[in-house]
Amino acid sequence: MSNPRPEGPDVSIVVPVKDERDTLAPLYEKIRDTLDPLGERFEIIFIDDGSTDGSFEVMRNLYEKDARIRVLRFRVNHGKSPALAAGFANARGNIILTIDADLQDDPAEIPRLLEKLGEGYDLVSGWKKHRKDPLSKRWFSKIFNRVVAMASGIPLHDFNCGLKCYRREVLDQVQLYGEMHRFVPVIAGWYGFRIAEVIVTHHKRRSGISKFGNERIVRGLLDFGTVMFFTRYVQRPSHLFGRIGLGIGLLGVLLLLLSLIAVFAGWWMTGVVLSILSIFSLLTGFHSFFLGLVAEMLTFLHRREEPFFFINERLER
Repeated sequence: MSNPRPEGPDVSIVVPVKDERDTLAPLYEKIRDTLDPLGERFEIIFIDDGSTDGSFEVMRNLYEKDARIRVLRFRVNHGKSPALAAGFANARGNIILTIDADLQDDPAEIPRLLEKLGEGYDLVSGWKKHRKDPLSKRWFSKIFNRVVAMASGIPLHDFNCGLKCYRREVLDQVQLYGEMHRFVPVIAGWYGFRIAEVIVTHHKRRSGISKFGNERIVRGLLDFGTVMFFTRYVQRPSHLFGRIGLGIGLLGVLLLLLSLIAVFAGWWMTGVVLSILSIFSLLTGFHSFFLGLVAEMLTFLHRREEPFFFINERLER
């Protein structure tokens, strides 16, 4: 006799909201009209990230009409990653799907992501192949995605797409902060989860203004550096600092040789300057190498206290 199926949704749809009053009701209706015919048990979690345009009142009205709607509200704007993290922490489904509230991503694409996930993948990301955004935003996004894909080894075309579908175990391994939401596929790939991509329809913005600004470019690039460090070198920091130290040390040796050549050639002042630069480079290289050893020691002590790995499956008796 099979165990009774626990009550609760199969799919949790997490929607971060910042001043999107006019699109919330149409978004809810499109999600409902898409998933109801499929018989999916779902919930929609709206996270009000400090909206000031009356978005919360719209969400409250939707909550009163449909018991499948849940609303979380921040007192102030914290950003998309904290909003998503709050939604993930409160989601009750085994499958968690994210979509932006501006209706540029089409809820009608949700079944295609769920179908792809059902093929054995752990994370399915949307790809806005034909974006309806300004040219400057499209070009920056294209360059950004190419750099991230090459540096991380994750062959996605669109890390920025808000339409993504996850198995719960993926998000159980990821802690979001800063601009980390766009790099979840990178972290998931490092843990060995299977990742796929689906081309999705993209629409022009109906109302409101884009939350994309120049400051997010800087934050995103800095967070990408953090992600690359933690996914490639957190268990072997001496490899990173050692390479940096070795490179600077070799530069110091080269400068020392050039200073000797300058002295023998009679260019005393040039030789003195090169000697100073050489000593500075050698000391910096030594400090970087020593820092890598200290970081390696701290990593070793951390590993003794808490294993840094994820067990996906067990075969035991």
